[in-house]
Amino acid sequence: MRAWNAARLTLIVAAVGISGCSGSGSPNGSYAPIPAKRISSDNSSPIKHVVVVIQENRTFDNLFATFPGADGTTTGEAEAVPPSDQSQCPIYHEEKVSLTEGNLAVGDDFGHKYSDVQIDYDDGNMDGFDVDPIPAGNGKIACLHPYQYVNPSQIAPYWDIAQQYVLADHMYQTQGSGSFTAHQDLIAGGTAIDSYESIIDDPSGFPWGCDSSSTTTTSLFTTAGQYEPGKGPFPCFTQYETLRDRLDAAKISWKYYTEKVVPPPNGDTPGIWNAFDAISAVRYSSEWGKKVTFSDKLIFKDISAGRLPAVSWITPDAVNSDHPQELKAGKDVDYGPSWVASIVNALGKSKYWKSSAIVILWDDYGGFYDHESPAFFDDLGGLGFRVPMLIVSPYARETSSSQPGYISHTQYETASILKFIELNWGLKPLQVPDTRAASIGDSLNFSQTPRSFRVIPSEHSQSFFLHQTPSGLPPDTE
Repeated sequence: MRAWNAARLTLIVAAVGISGCSGSGSPNGSYAPIPAKRISSDNSSPIKHVVVVIQENRTFDNLFATFPGADGTTTGEAEAVPPSDQSQCPIYHEEKVSLTEGNLAVGDDFGHKYSDVQIDYDDGNMDGFDVDPIPAGNGKIACLHPYQYVNPSQIAPYWDIAQQYVLADHMYQTQGSGSFTAHQDLIAGGTAIDSYESIIDDPSGFPWGCDSSSTTTTSLFTTAGQYEPGKGPFPCFTQYETLRDRLDAAKISWKYYTEKVVPPPNGDTPGIWNAFDAISAVRYSSEWGKKVTFSDKLIFKDISAGRLPAVSWITPDAVNSDHPQELKAGKDVDYGPSWVASIVNALGKSKYWKSSAIVILWDDYGGFYDHESPAFFDDLGGLGFRVPMLIVSPYARETSSSQPGYISHTQYETASILKFIELNWGLKPLQVPDTRAASIGDSLNFSQTPRSFRVIPSEHSQSFFLHQTPSGLPPDTE
């Protein structure tokens, strides 16, 4: 297997030839910002509410491999299995393999840390997914299990949203890693703690944040291209600001909706997906428990009571998350599509519809196969692989009056969502990624007549989730 050579990646950046994005040689891989249409912050923008719905662990090919007109595929590249592993995998040669149509509620969990990204990427060949070790698998490799896509009938609400609104098929992770930094990127634009180091991968213990045990450490990626496991600070950060700082300073309302979990052996914590648990200024402020809630279901109450903040983040209960380990809940189910539909429907039927943009994304690639290699590399540990993103709004760009759905081929990254929020309210960027990223604003058209909302059909309604007993499950381990 060809190893990822970090030094070589700097050279690849110059060769990729990304439009509007070139290496500058400055600390943290600063790139010239991708030109983006600025949205006026003088109250002329119709968007007064941005709701970010964060699902888990899927690639674009895994959910939208066969979506008409999108950059998906049902074939992939795989490496030849080493002789030592041929007893656990079918014997095949390095060649194209077919992606298998499967269930959304799969029981597989594949590696998706920085080291896994290196293996899967394999010098741009995107063929190492099959030889990547399975987490806690005692040395076993994934074989062809990551090469799968979900039966569209099982994710009908996602396809319905894509057919009506915007599906982005070139959305990349800002960092090539797992959930912890992906969620930090969604509140901070990046994880640089100084001019030379960024947090990458997950903390060494649960929960991921200020509530961790005192011996918990983080890992670093340096501007010299070095990965330094366990060398980072305790995950209760003071080293960088978040969008919360910009919003509070501008007196713009925000809320972070999340569920508590009960980690083994017992306890009651904010959960590993609560990004603000790793931000000291929030964890130890009066905003904790108020602007950072301990129930994701409160989003429905706030909508109906007329208390929707300007900016919201929503992370789900484990069984509603699309994370591929929900079999541990005792049921071969995934309520994710209905959960997302219930949020979209609640907003669509409310007074907030004509002033909202709902962004739905999957935080990291989860180790599933995707055929597109990262668009470029920086010295922050990114970009990572593609993840799906949907944008729902009465101003969502249309292909034509007779074909409302729109596929955006714009190169986005996680920080593109923050870029849009910053431009919409005239806020200063936080880090390199949200400075360079293309705003998702080019997927909106404020000149068009606002669309009327059509309910997204789903198996389970809002009532189902309001009466759902929280699982208490730690939703991820990577």
